[in-house]
Amino acid sequence: MTAVAPRPVRTAAIANLGCKVNQAEMEGAARRLRELGIAIVDGDRPADLVLVNTCTVTAEADAKSRQAVRRARRANPAVPVVVTGCSVQVDPAALASVDPEARLVDNRSKDALLAELETLLGQSSSAAASGVVDRALPTLSGVEIEGIADGRASVERTRAFVKVQDGCSFHCTYCIIPAARGPERSLPPDVVLADVRRALAAGHREIVLTGINIGTYDGGWSERGFRGVHTRSALTLAGLVRRILDETGVERVRISSIEPQHVDDELLRVWADGAPRTLPHVHLPLQSGDDGVLRRMGRRYGSAEYAAIVGRIRAALPGVAIHADAIVGFPTEDEDAWRRSLAFVRWLDLAGLHVFRYSPRPGTAAVRMAGQVDELTKKRRAAELLTLAAEARARWAGLHVGRVASVLLEDRLADGRWTGHAEDHTLVAMPAPGAVDLENAIARVAIEGVDPVRADRVAGRVLAVSAAAAIARSEVPAHA
Repeated sequence: MTAVAPRPVRTAAIANLGCKVNQAEMEGAARRLRELGIAIVDGDRPADLVLVNTCTVTAEADAKSRQAVRRARRANPAVPVVVTGCSVQVDPAALASVDPEARLVDNRSKDALLAELETLLGQSSSAAASGVVDRALPTLSGVEIEGIADGRASVERTRAFVKVQDGCSFHCTYCIIPAARGPERSLPPDVVLADVRRALAAGHREIVLTGINIGTYDGGWSERGFRGVHTRSALTLAGLVRRILDETGVERVRISSIEPQHVDDELLRVWADGAPRTLPHVHLPLQSGDDGVLRRMGRRYGSAEYAAIVGRIRAALPGVAIHADAIVGFPTEDEDAWRRSLAFVRWLDLAGLHVFRYSPRPGTAAVRMAGQVDELTKKRRAAELLTLAAEARARWAGLHVGRVASVLLEDRLADGRWTGHAEDHTLVAMPAPGAVDLENAIARVAIEGVDPVRADRVAGRVLAVSAAAAIARSEVPAHA
């Protein structure tokens, strides 16, 4: 019987679940695949190769990861499907049962993923030996917000997510990520700078630095095994940001999320000095406003410490938007604790809030705690907090009326207007003349009012536009 030649790989689809670290890893993979001449297509389009990045942070995330693998195989029955990420690390058997033909790459084998992809593409694996591009390739973490991403392709056209750190050793009692990701380890600064330059060369105008526990960034010493026996000072996150500002032409920089206790004076100084390139937006996980719940969660601060850190950030960065995360329904969170938490969140006067429902994860300490909260109570509390979050976003948006904002334009609405995010991450909509394509432009916008379509978005008028080269888009060859 004549052997059938393998199908040439000209297109790849990426299905991604979870947090911004996942997105950074998938975007790194997409950039590398494009360098190899592979077009990235939407996740629901047929492709010659499919990469699925899974998430295990909640039971629902695990279920959606399995669904994403099933969907990938149904859409592409005869092509290689590579599945990676935290679900693979924690429960590979479950994914193998979903698709026995899929190639599973766990987080501990992530450095070999580039070679795996290049083998599938029929390329030389020499690039993997360079020690540069492999670190930008996908592994996985994940965070489920109310309504987790459904696993479709998610590759940004304007801002680029760049991973600088992986792993966490904090072992919060609800969190499975230390088991899935391992201890903290940092990417060397030259690796990070190379990925930043690669993103800028592709046309991205905003860089978002990401990590599982980004505040532990140490310049790569932990990756090399020298933790605790440094012969010179390790590079801090603040030092990395300073190098990015000094050594690249990046126009806008954000940090995706950072633990409160890691926002020190050095970082605030660098952030203030780097303005306007360093953007006035800080995502500061809270999880609960009740001290007893925070203690049982294993968080490393109380509500008073968190409030003091928020005050320091606001003093150092006037006009900063502070966003937070909160978990509802953690074991032993009774009605009194819940009311204290709700009142604290209201008092903080945040610009935005992500809401999570507690999800028991196998092997975590919280699973064994007494006082588990029933699902109906979790849903009720989540609804209350989501209402408060919507009010906070609307209140923050309203403060922008009468101001001028610098907006990175990202999408065109059905009504013809363009939308994008201001420096502090506020969403802005504005009309544009005719059929002009403003994607990836940075516009100075006069904010004239709250958008009548949605209360957490403002509407404005374009004063000036700084256009830029278009981001490399997915292109589907004729054969597809």
